[in-house]
Amino acid sequence: MRFLSSPSRSLSFSLSFFFSLCRSPSFSHSLRMMGISKNGSRVLCFVIDTTGSMSDDIAAVRETTSFIIDSKRGTPDEPSVYILVPFNDPDFGPLMRTTDPNIFKAQINALNADGGGDFPEMSLSGLQLALTGAPPSSEIFLFTDAPAKDLNLMGTVIALIERTKSVVTFFLTGSLGLRRRRGSDQGQGQVQHSRMAVSDSQLYRELAQSSGGQAIQVTKTELPKATSIIVESSSSSLVTILQAVRSTGRADNFSFTVDESVRNLTAYVTGSSLSFTLTSPSGVSQSSGEVNGSLATIKTVGNFLTLGLDSQAGLWEIRVSSTVPYSLKVVGQSAIDFLFDFVEVSQGPHPAFAVLESRPQAGGNATLLVSVTGSDSVSLTEVALVEASGSGEVNGTLESVGGGDFLVTMDRIPAGEFVVRLRGENSATTRALPDSFQRQSSTRLRASTVMVMAEAESDLEPGTPFSVLFTVTTNGTGGSFTIRATNDRGFPSSSPTDLTLVTGVSANGTVTLTAPANTASGTDVTLTIEAESPGATDTNYAVLRLTVVSPVTDVSRPVCDVVSVTANCSDDCSLSVWELSANLTDGNGTGIEHVTLRQGNGTLNTTTVKGAGNWTVILAAYSASCCSPEVELVAVDGAGNVGTCFRSIRVTVDTTVQPPVTNATTKNSITVTTAKVATAAATTTTTAAAATAATAAAAASSSHPLSLYSYLCFIMLVSVTLVLSL
Repeated sequence: MRFLSSPSRSLSFSLSFFFSLCRSPSFSHSLRMMGISKNGSRVLCFVIDTTGSMSDDIAAVRETTSFIIDSKRGTPDEPSVYILVPFNDPDFGPLMRTTDPNIFKAQINALNADGGGDFPEMSLSGLQLALTGAPPSSEIFLFTDAPAKDLNLMGTVIALIERTKSVVTFFLTGSLGLRRRRGSDQGQGQVQHSRMAVSDSQLYRELAQSSGGQAIQVTKTELPKATSIIVESSSSSLVTILQAVRSTGRADNFSFTVDESVRNLTAYVTGSSLSFTLTSPSGVSQSSGEVNGSLATIKTVGNFLTLGLDSQAGLWEIRVSSTVPYSLKVVGQSAIDFLFDFVEVSQGPHPAFAVLESRPQAGGNATLLVSVTGSDSVSLTEVALVEASGSGEVNGTLESVGGGDFLVTMDRIPAGEFVVRLRGENSATTRALPDSFQRQSSTRLRASTVMVMAEAESDLEPGTPFSVLFTVTTNGTGGSFTIRATNDRGFPSSSPTDLTLVTGVSANGTVTLTAPANTASGTDVTLTIEAESPGATDTNYAVLRLTVVSPVTDVSRPVCDVVSVTANCSDDCSLSVWELSANLTDGNGTGIEHVTLRQGNGTLNTTTVKGAGNWTVILAAYSASCCSPEVELVAVDGAGNVGTCFRSIRVTVDTTVQPPVTNATTKNSITVTTAKVATAAATTTTTAAAATAATAAAAASSSHPLSLYSYLCFIMLVSVTLVLSL
């Protein structure tokens, strides 16, 4: 639940801790593992078929991976996280995730094309893992030459695509030509005359279109040329300007507005037997037959066309003529983008909204929360729901709620699939008039007459059955609704296979999920519950992310005992060092996981030994320049309990009693003092911290618009401040 407004409260609070936390390497690393970085760089995620016929495909992935890593290392386009999910039959996974490009290279190089058995593979299971393991709005690339064996996951995958807004592009090398299966004991392999049928590749096309991706059909020899889209999609600040799909071949006109902030403008066309004419804002035209024209450079691989466009600001037009289905997508790099969610608004003294975790309801109005990102000089003029396969659209009524956020009310929702399109103006322009811009969502959405609601009130405990209650309602035709419950970890589960619904009357069900007893605490699992109407004409879902948590029996903090401090510092602190040794133990608890420095610029070395009572003791040895006179050790045990010890060698001055000289021959010896951390003495307090934080962030963003990284830091700061003020 998010509040639109809240009363200001006074709170004494130190902001320095949170600002330092946002700057800390550990916080930065955590955000990178979530796919969030200071420069807005993207996630590189591959889902790869590793059966015997995929040697050429894996080689192409290796080459592309090496190029991206080597060419983008240290640049704003360097991926923030690398993710790999292998699959074959009957296995899939595990998901491998790292921020280290060298580790990712090694993982790719270790892939071995072997086995596979029968023809279909577990491609949707691998994709499910990627969708739940990758950050939202990721670009995912799946490589296969075989149809999907796990067709029962189709609805689950679509639900996860809609919830995560991730884009999935498929490289299909089995639909053109023959498929060669290489067994581990067959050097030459066997040519199989069966190939991916049209219906098999159609499933991949539907998933690609739902997510805003491509279904690229090429031969294995053409694949290295087609992977250029991976390099382009891994660029930072990639935005979608136009996305359209036509399921039947016909002539159609598409127009799109390009603003001055856009660079590296590119159009992708997927389809065969088509022609097009491109017209620039200045009125210059180029036909699809001109490979190197004045407006675009056109590259064709298989059924996939890439148009490298001149990034000319203004209104562009492309006229497409085709006898078969096709898709069109126009992208570019720009700081200006938007986020959106369908929400439910609750009225009252403090109006708030809750994000819908399923499809919006058909037959009525709807509300979106739209957040414009990347610039404080833009104004929003239009938000519309546009039919994905047509030209119809529904315009919304805009209400600014501050901070670049807008509530958009729609009096109806399109009957079929739709996308969200945003238009506005940017006052930060070299033109005399404001610069018009256009952005569009990649993910295709749709409304539903079915409603699925589910909620988990606690966490899973390893080895213990866990119940999730859910409710299904329909405003459409009643009857027997098919129920499917799946989870991405493959945990044992049970649920009803169907529920009988009467229009307007709810029916309840229970999913029982059991995490194996050896499941590590902190493991997350994504549960998707689907309800499908009779005849499969309508469906909706609920997606829950649950966490496995072992019961906590250790509530005691680690203990830190300082054994000795040696500090003989000269007048010039840079010429001397001081040393501290300490013993850290957790008694009969879960054991100390790690020891780190919270304060101090010196060197910390630790050694683990067995002490009295067979307890584990960590011997800590710290040394530092006398110019760094304070140290604080932090020990964290397996249950998350934290123990600290602090020492300072600062000289203390007593104005009433002169301390005795303990060593006449060393007049520069330092008196060692023990300090306890006290809020009043050790921190600078601030009143009305939430207001101060907001003011500071606003002042900073006036000249430097908040990046997503900075925005998260700010949200964390304000959220914790408000929680502590309650």
